Order: sequence, then structure tokens, then C-alpha cells
Amino acid sequence: MNPEELIWRPALELVDLVRSKQVSPVEITEAVLARIEALNPRLNAVCLLAHDTARRAAREAEIAVVKREPLGSLQGVPVSIKDVIFTRGLRTTGGSRLFAEVVPEEDAVAVARLRAAGAVITGKTTTSEFGHKAVTESPLFGITRNPWNLALTPGGSSGGAAAAVAAGLGPLGLGTDGGGSIRIPAAFCGVYGFKPSWGRVPQHPGFPGWDGVGCTGPITRTVRDAALVLDVIAGGDDRDRYSLPREAGSYLEACDEQIKGLHVAWTADLGYAVVDPRVRALCENAAAEFEALGCHVEVVNPGWDSPEEVFGTLIAAQFYAHWSDHLPAAEALLDPTLVKFIRRGGAISARDYLVAAERVKGYWSEVQGFLARFDLLLTPTVAVPPFGAGQAPPREIAGQPVSVLGWMPFTYPFNLTGQPAASVPAGSTADGLPVGLQIIGRRHADRAVLAASAAYETACPWSERRPPL
Repeated sequence: MNPEELIWRPALELVDLVRSKQVSPVEITEAVLARIEALNPRLNAVCLLAHDTARRAAREAEIAVVKREPLGSLQGVPVSIKDVIFTRGLRTTGGSRLFAEVVPEEDAVAVARLRAAGAVITGKTTTSEFGHKAVTESPLFGITRNPWNLALTPGGSSGGAAAAVAAGLGPLGLGTDGGGSIRIPAAFCGVYGFKPSWGRVPQHPGFPGWDGVGCTGPITRTVRDAALVLDVIAGGDDRDRYSLPREAGSYLEACDEQIKGLHVAWTADLGYAVVDPRVRALCENAAAEFEALGCHVEVVNPGWDSPEEVFGTLIAAQFYAHWSDHLPAAEALLDPTLVKFIRRGGAISARDYLVAAERVKGYWSEVQGFLARFDLLLTPTVAVPPFGAGQAPPREIAGQPVSVLGWMPFTYPFNLTGQPAASVPAGSTADGLPVGLQIIGRRHADRAVLAASAAYETACPWSERRPPL
């Protein structure tokens, strides 16, 4: 099969092709490795290309097919791993010079499960340092670029994963999301990003700093590919005592569930956000599609206050606790924005931290009460289209000044609440820049978010769109 065809096939199709012996895992892997070598110098999405281990894993996957051995649900399918996620035998730096040569002896639980399912790890994808900001650049690996426009950022901090998937450098990317780090780059790169419920995917082992909010999840070109990955990586593990037990049923099967009759809320601004008019218009149109899908859509103003101060307090305090011992000695090695964030954490008292934690409980009460009336909540994923790579995020939107996180007001609130949320492509601006619609579910309602995402994808397919590389 033509390598150009192979690189754009969904993972589900690749699995069928491998099982039926129409394509070998070696062919697929070589096509992806060649694509990475050709395009990555311009994108800087992959910070470690694992030629040898990928080829070895592909050969092992092919031998299993030939010998008619039991095959995994991702047999021979390439996957990239964000560089904050531990990979046994492959360098894991967290995007930091402090860990530039560290090779873990243990896989993160999700990675071990991907390997056991027959997936082929092609390499590690770029991130901001320890994922501390929602653009993808670091002192260690430099600036990652958006495949739709190389002058722009792919978002972050899983920007390398999203840029790679969007550019055809493999069908599956494993990312992490502590405040939007899967959904933001998915929106900026025109692909699908799924943040599972907090605890759905075990978080062990890994870099510290995102306690209570951090999730591991897939970035893909199709909803069903994300569900396929979630079927592999979800389920409890006692090494993470907060991880959720395995749910009954398949997430892939959930994509076929009906959403007709669901009560859906749509808000363009959550009552407090400033949104670029181009983003608002595209997301309003996308939300209207749910009426055509048989849902009851209601325009709402939830009336919540912005939880930005609470979120910043909790995460800055954690970063100070975990990384301040490296200051000032290693300050010159770190991203200046990370140093500033750590120092901010040093000014937070124990009382400040506990008050913020209590405010999260109050915020959850408001969100939970609101979603008792609705099955799903729709918002824009990000308040702006992609902006310049290597530049600070905008502090002004539609002529109005905004706070530090004012450009990403829709994602981190649902890390605080732990709800499942996804970003689906909502279309493109007049100059071809992707925009995402966020679909948020009730507590632990991952299946409903996947079903809604899949129904929307059927109505408004996006996977055939290709960036002009």
C-alpha cells in the first residue's frame, strides 16, 4: 500500500489491515518514521525519534500476526508519547534541561498498557517544561510549530502530540491535560482531543505538579480512534490510589450510542470570558448542529465566577513545593516563565492553599447543580484562534484586556471539577486556522462525551482535512 495512504488511515482501519495481513506493522512503522524525518525539522513536534525500538516492536507485532498468536487491540499501530510521560528505555526529559539525559526504568501505566496492546511507540513529542504553560516551547527543545501555519503555535502543553497527529506523523498521540493541555492543542491543530474523567487513567509514575487535576488521554484524528485508545489505557491501578475502576462496556461501542433527546447547554462565554468573534461564530454554528442531531439545545449563562485565581494558587503552590529546591542554582537552565511561576508559589501560604481548595468544593457544587439539568455543556475550547509561535499569549481579545489565562478560560475549570471533556474541530477561520468546540460531560460520563463527539463527527466530518505541508 502507498505510504501516503497509510499515514492518513485511522488506527481502527490499520488494526483491521494488520489482522487481515493486507499491511504489515513494519510497513506502517516505516511510513510513519519516514514522514517524521521529512516533516519534523519544520514542525519540531517530535523530540526523540525511536527508530530502533519502533522497528523492533513492529517486527515483533508482525511475527505475532504471522504465527497467529493472540493480537492486541492496537497491534502494529504507531503511537507517540508526550515527553512528560515516563517511557521505559526511552529518554523522558519533561522538556527540561534538568532531565535531559534521564531514561526511566519504568513505564507510566498508560504506556505499559499501550505496549501490551501491541502499539508501536515511534518517539516522544515536545512539551513546555513540565507542562507548565499552554504553548509548546522549552529551553531544551525550542519552539514547536503549528502544521496549519508554521508561524503559529500549536498550543500546549501537548502541542507536539497534536501537531504530529495533524501532520500525519502517526494516528495516535498520548498527551496529558492539567489545565487544557490536550484540548487546547487539539483545537489549534484541527484534531480530536479527549480529557478523561480525573482518575479514569492511572497517573503513575510521572513528574509532580498537577495533583488533583492532571489526566492522561488521547489526541487523534477521529473520535473512534480516541475511544480505542481509552479502551486500552483506562481502568484502576493500585499504584494510583485515586484511579477509577474499569467501567463496564467498551468506549468504542459508546461511540454508537444515540444522543437524540439529550439536554445540551451552550454558552459562548461561561458568563465571564471574552471571546474572539471568529471563534464565537464558528462555535455557535457547531453547537447548533446538536439541534439537528435531535438534542434539546439551550443557550445559557451559568453565572459562575472565573476560577482562575483558585487554579493558579493551587498549581503554583505545587510547583513551588516540587521544584523550588532547584532555585537559584539551576535558574539559568529553566524556562524564565517556569521560574516566575515557581516564585509565585513561594508567596502562597498554607492558609491560601487550603482556602483555594475549599473554593474548589464550592465551585464543584455550582457545576454539579447546573449539570443536574443538562446532559452536556458546550463551549468554545479556546477563546482565540492560534497565535504566533514563540510569542506570549494575547492579553487583549476583541479590543478588551484579559487576564493571564483569559485566552484559555474554558478548559482549566473542568480540570478543577474532574469532569470528562473533549475538543472537536468546529471549522476554520477565513484564513484557514482551526477552531475547536468543547464538549463537557457530567461527572464520570466519559461515554456520553464520546457518543456526542462521534455523532457530531458523523454530521460534520473533519478527518479528511489536511494541513498544507
